[in-house]
Amino acid sequence: MNEVNNTLFIPLYGKSYVSKKNIILNDPKAEEIWESEAFPIRGKSKSKWLAYNMAMRARVFDDWTEKMLESGDAVVLHIGCGLDSRCLRVKKKPSLWLDCDFEEVIEIRRRYYEETEHYRMRALDASDSEAVRTLPECDTAVVVLEGISMYLSEEELHSLFLALSKKYPCLHILMDVYTVFGAKASKFKNPVNEVGVTELYGYDDLEPLIRGTGLRIVQEHRFTREDLIRELSAQEQKIFRLLFTGKMYRRIYRLYEFEK
Repeated sequence: MNEVNNTLFIPLYGKSYVSKKNIILNDPKAEEIWESEAFPIRGKSKSKWLAYNMAMRARVFDDWTEKMLESGDAVVLHIGCGLDSRCLRVKKKPSLWLDCDFEEVIEIRRRYYEETEHYRMRALDASDSEAVRTLPECDTAVVVLEGISMYLSEEELHSLFLALSKKYPCLHILMDVYTVFGAKASKFKNPVNEVGVTELYGYDDLEPLIRGTGLRIVQEHRFTREDLIRELSAQEQKIFRLLFTGKMYRRIYRLYEFEK
């Protein structure tokens, strides 16, 4: 796989790590895949602090998706799904859950996930707006964009939002983003560098991304909720708060909800 695809093993390791410790995230599928694939990650990628952070991010996306589905039926589109098992972790099931990623990623997914009437997998390049327009029809779409925006340019992200907004009358999106400062800083201190990624995109002003789409920013969410931090040991909580809850962390990394 290419460098961007290889980044999927970093959050996979984190989810497997915390699941084995029985904290933050119950994810036996991540444990299974990690044991089977055994992709060689090293350095910061195997830090327990990053594992906790990745797992908390996943849990926030899980809980948000669950909440969106409580409002009524929708198609869930997890674009850039990697090997994530959110389709299993979220208990409220939509009429269709579609996991999308590059073809080589979907080929690996098919070793571990089976399609059903309500669950499908599909090869999709998020930068290809024409492909996005061929996604399944539905009045409402819940779109998960976790760990993907930093690999897409402003033009590509705007095209993605525009294609989605033209297709779905009602649209809910949750997306994490690096700030411009965060993207620049990542050149010196980011685990994805260890799997070969050298270029990342950051955004301070989100308006150009949603201009002309009918989307609006609903709110900014927190990655590291206090209830999840409290699942760590007392000493770990102190260190984790220093690393991932201060003003510097927010200068680097943000999480936004959009709707139409």
